This record gives sequence, C-alpha cells and structure tokens, in this order.
Amino acid sequence: MKTKSNIKNRWLGMIFVVVLVATAMATTAFGGEAEAAEYTSNMYATVWSLVPPLVAIILALITKEVYSSLFVGIVVGGLFYANFDLKMAYLTIFTNDTDGGMLAKLSDSWNVGILIFLVILGIIVALMNKAGGSAAYGKWASTTFKTRRSAMLGTSLLGCLIFVDDYFNCLTVGSVMRPVTDTHKVSRAKLAYLIDATAAPVCIIAPISSWAAAVAGVVEGVNGLDLFIRAIPYNFYALLTILTMVVLTMTNTDFGPMLEHERNAQLNGDLYTTDARPYAGAEASTAPVGNGKVIDLILPVVVLIISCVIGMIYTGGFFDGETFIDAFANCDASVGLLLGSAAALLITFLLYIPRKVLTFRQFMECLPEGFKAMVPAIMILTFAWTLSGVTGLLGADVFVAGILENSTGVLQAFIPVIVFCIAVFLAFATGTSWGTFGILLPIVVPIMDPASEMLTITVAATLAGAVCGDHCSPISDTTIMASTGAQCDHVNHVSTQLPYALLVAAVSAVNYVIAGFVQNWVINLPIAIVSMIVTVLIIRKAYGNKELPVEK
Repeated sequence: MKTKSNIKNRWLGMIFVVVLVATAMATTAFGGEAEAAEYTSNMYATVWSLVPPLVAIILALITKEVYSSLFVGIVVGGLFYANFDLKMAYLTIFTNDTDGGMLAKLSDSWNVGILIFLVILGIIVALMNKAGGSAAYGKWASTTFKTRRSAMLGTSLLGCLIFVDDYFNCLTVGSVMRPVTDTHKVSRAKLAYLIDATAAPVCIIAPISSWAAAVAGVVEGVNGLDLFIRAIPYNFYALLTILTMVVLTMTNTDFGPMLEHERNAQLNGDLYTTDARPYAGAEASTAPVGNGKVIDLILPVVVLIISCVIGMIYTGGFFDGETFIDAFANCDASVGLLLGSAAALLITFLLYIPRKVLTFRQFMECLPEGFKAMVPAIMILTFAWTLSGVTGLLGADVFVAGILENSTGVLQAFIPVIVFCIAVFLAFATGTSWGTFGILLPIVVPIMDPASEMLTITVAATLAGAVCGDHCSPISDTTIMASTGAQCDHVNHVSTQLPYALLVAAVSAVNYVIAGFVQNWVINLPIAIVSMIVTVLIIRKAYGNKELPVEK
C-alpha cells in the first residue's frame, strides 16, 4: 500500500535523478570562467527561462516541502544559466559573481533592510508575548469579538487600515489578530488568507503607500500618481479580492483545501491540519511571565505604525522640504521600515523596563527568541530572492515582455486582458509584483494614447495582474510574509489560497474584456462587483451540503 511518506520519498528520488541527469549533461565540467559582462546563456530570453521557477512551484505543491523545492529550482536555473558548466553554475548560485547569486542577494541593502525589519518585528512580538500583553489582548478581544465572523472581519478591517506597506501589513496584522482568531478556532490557513487578501490588494489601491510610490516611479511621460489614482476603479483583482473575502466571511462559505482546514479547526480544534507547524516551538518559548495589560500590546503596535510611517517619509525627504505625497513617492521602504522598527523596539524597552513589566534579563532573552521565530521566513525569502535572481539572469522578463510587444497588433479592446494574463504569469514565475509592473509599465504606457481611457484600463490591468500572480506564487515575498504573520506552514497557505485567487482572477479577466469595449468605470465596476458576488453565491450553492454549520 502506498503511503503519503512513500509517495513523497518517490518524488524526492525522482527530483534527485533529474538533477543528476542534468549534471551529467554538463559540457565543460569545471571549465574556464567567462567574463560576466560578455557572457550570455544559450537559454537567455527563451521559454526555458521560465522553467526554474515553475520547477520550484510545482515541486512545492507536490512535495509540500518548500526549502528543497526552491533550492532545486535554483540549481536548475544555475545550470541553465551556465549552459551546464558545473563550476560556473556553482559560483552563480552561491556567490556574487552575478547579480542573481545568493551572496549578491544577501548583500543587497534593500533585502538586508527587510531581513533586519523581520528580526526586529519578531523580537517585538516575542516581547509582547512574554510581557503578557498578547494574552491580555486575547482575553479582551474574546469579549469584544464574540464570534468567528466578527474575529475574521476584525482581521480584515485591521488589514485595510494598515495600507502603507504590505510587509508591515502582513506581520502586524498577524501578531495582533492571531490570539483573537485562535480563540475562535479560525485555522491558520484562513488567517493567512485574510492577511494576504488585505496586504498587496489594499496597498495597490492606496494612493499613500509604498506601492503607489513604486508605480509612480516607473511611469514616464505622464503624471504617475495621477495615473495610479485614475486606475483604482479598474483594478478589478484587488477590489474583487477584498470583496470576495468579505462575502465569504459573511456567508460562512469555504471551498477547496481551505474547507478541510476550517472544518478541522472548528470540529477538532486543530488550527494547522497538517503536521507542518514551523512556529509552534516559538510560541512555547515565549510563554508569558509578566502581568502585562492590553496597553502593553496596543502601544508598541501603534508606536511601530507611527514610527515606520515617519521612517518612510524621512527617507523620501519630507523633513528636507518635500510634500507628504512626494516623500512617499520617493521613499526607500526598506530603510524606512528598518528605522521605524528600531525606534519602536527602543520605545518598547522604555515602556516595559521602568514599569517592571519585564526584567532586563527577560527583555534580553527575547532578542534571540524573536530571531529564531523569523528563521523560517528568512530562509524562504533567501531562497526566493536567489531563485528570482537566477530567473532574471536567464532573461525571463525579456521573454515575457517580448510576448507583450508582439501582442499589440491584436484588436485593441483585448489588450487589457492580454496584459493582465501576461502580468499574472510573469509575477507568478518570478515571485515579484513590483518587478512585474516595473517591466511591463514602461512597455504599456508608450504604446497607448496618453489621453485615452484605454491607457488607464491597461495600466490597471498590469497592476492587477502583478498582484494576482504575486498572490498565487509560492516564491512571492508577500505570500511568505503572510505565512509568517499567521504562523502558518507556507505550502498550506499557498495551496489553500490558490483556488480563491484563481476564482477572482477568472472573474477579473472577464471584466477586463468587458472594460476593453465599454471603457467607463461607472459601468464596469458595478458589473465586476455583481459578477463576483454571483460567482461566490454559485460556489456556495455548489458546496451547500458540505459547508460548516452557520455560527449562531
């Protein structure tokens, strides 16, 4: 009889054989090095450039093991880039000989800033747990959020309120609402979905956010921020994702793998469903020792939000005379989050130690505990960045951009849906939404009439597709952050969210076809909203005999 363990081992064995065969195909084992500036892979900007991320994604979904899957994808990408020269592939993967290697990614100031922000936030969460602030908040919230529905809606509302940055959104919402959703037996997979559905989708429709700044920065020849604002009503994927999340919560509807996780959480009290529980040890190691109050959680979080916003506008030149909007448009989110979180940690020290909520020794003990809690996220991010870097070396972005350029000759009304689908695929394969619209917008904007509504629709389709692909991709940093914030196994989050994301993507694609002909958001947006609600109700009817009991 075949067991899950045997099947998993079989797949891993097959993967190992494939890697060995690819290695055996090396044309020059440990051959001479080529100058990076003159070197071009034989697979550059071909369909083969998309194979490494697809290998990693497919393996992650099959084996349910993300670290080895990402690493196999990196190895395949390194071999492809080096034309199967083993020495060059090895150096490409691990060093900074190219911009895509692991060392190159870990020495990038943006990436290092995000990692430090992660560690500091992990420390703050550990401090709030040890001080008893999280426990006190959980008790208070259990009387305020009396039902599962109100707990999930409260999570969604908090996610919508923290719109300045998706990384910050994921980790803050998770740390604040996790005690509440745990009390009401909301599965960690569902919590991760609620966090992810209010991270990038909210940021991409918020004019004051790091995402708006990124979009404005890559659009030339027009007012980038003005174009971003005009595109909001046409950003169907972001808007419909938020709508779908609310409708699913209000109607007590789930489907696909998420239904199993929710049933198991409510009926058996198991929030994880699978054996993969990467954060269970971290929770046990930060058991409360102080008599903290609700203020000991609320105040550090509020300080964190305020200080991170100040840090971001500081990097954008606000204190040097720039306007608030321009400061956001020019900010360095990585540095801003680092500065803000460091300031919040210092203020937390001043809040806890003088009041004797924690002793100095207890405070210091939380530093390594917070770091350890973020190790899974750091590992996944490191591998994901390296895989994205190797994919970039293979010219996956050039290949996909070429497809877009060749599609401009089709009937113009279908350009938005074509751009949407291309953006979805590129973001899915590379794991980066910013990189996706950074590549596609400079291509899309020049080919459209600056005064036309079609430009606005196409830009919105680009942004929507980038967020959609980011949502679906296991190697997306935002998806990884959502898993981390919910303390959910990453593969569980991806597999349970994927059906929801694909459903919204399908409805969005249909509405981009309609928008290409109608070109009026006053008409298009209501049609999109109604079509999404009807689709969810059809899904609810199809799963009517399987859904969980409606909460009283």
